Amino acid sequence: METIYWIIITIVFLIAFIGLIYPIIPSVLFILAGFLLYGMFFSFDPFNWWFWTIQILFVILLFGADYISNLFGIKRFGGSKAGIWGSTIGLLIGPFVIPVIGIILGPFIGAVGGELIVNKTRLGQAVKIGFGSLIGFVTSIVTKGVVQLIMVGYFLLVVL
Repeated sequence: METIYWIIITIVFLIAFIGLIYPIIPSVLFILAGFLLYGMFFSFDPFNWWFWTIQILFVILLFGADYISNLFGIKRFGGSKAGIWGSTIGLLIGPFVIPVIGIILGPFIGAVGGELIVNKTRLGQAVKIGFGSLIGFVTSIVTKGVVQLIMVGYFLLVVL
């Protein structure tokens, strides 16, 4: 049974990493679910207050990474809140409207559309802001991926 438990925990962690590409999947919840599954299958004894404090700080960092990366990418290229909102909406809708490539095109089109509709920005400037949203999105994926790897690595260090 131990092998089956580890397979289940591994699958839950893998789903969390898939959530980096498909933001509709709440990555952080799957990471936490992996910890809780370990506790239910084996024991919660390895998880002391220090473990949970560190993991909660990483969870806060994960939530902030999305917003800060998107904000930085769009603001750096002259965008506004309309671009940020458009990018976020495009990020959530893009993969469903345009499978596979929608994860890249969604935030770009959303940021461009938000700037054009709300702020009446020139097309060239709106496209520049759209590229800023892509840079923010890619930065967010890399940052969150590193944080998630650290979270899982620390978990494994504690339990093994």
